[in-house]
Amino acid sequence: MGGQTSKIHVAGDRKCRPPAFILTAGQAADSPQFIPVLGRARVRGPVGRPRTRPDAVAGDKAYSSRGNRAHLRKRRIKAVIPKKKDQAANRKKSPQGGRPVSHDADLHKERNTVERLINKLKAWRGIATRYDKTFDNYLAGLHLRASMTWLRDPTRTIR
Repeated sequence: MGGQTSKIHVAGDRKCRPPAFILTAGQAADSPQFIPVLGRARVRGPVGRPRTRPDAVAGDKAYSSRGNRAHLRKRRIKAVIPKKKDQAANRKKSPQGGRPVSHDADLHKERNTVERLINKLKAWRGIATRYDKTFDNYLAGLHLRASMTWLRDPTRTIR
């Protein structure tokens, strides 16, 4: 698994900074990486040490699974993940039924911060084009670029 066949699974805060990410093989699905990425994320408040439990987690339909929702419910984290059409159809057909998935549309609008974060990471040509042939070199570039987003916005000009 090298840079060319790898996939970045990233969590982002509201300021488009990456509190955690995982690099996997390109054929790895998104949903199984949800809990490991969330486990690495730390939420910084105005005072005190970083928390391991955010108030809410927003994601796209790829992360809508029973396991992910159960994990969030167990940790008392609000899930802002829309349901898939096939999940809604299967819920109606199953004998258990189940409760409908709640969805906060206003919080879901802020999911674009992750997309903007990925665009910031890919502003570096080496990350966008995946020229690094080895996993370690590509991961080192990701760590370097992610640390730069925490230090300052690199697209901003200094006056």
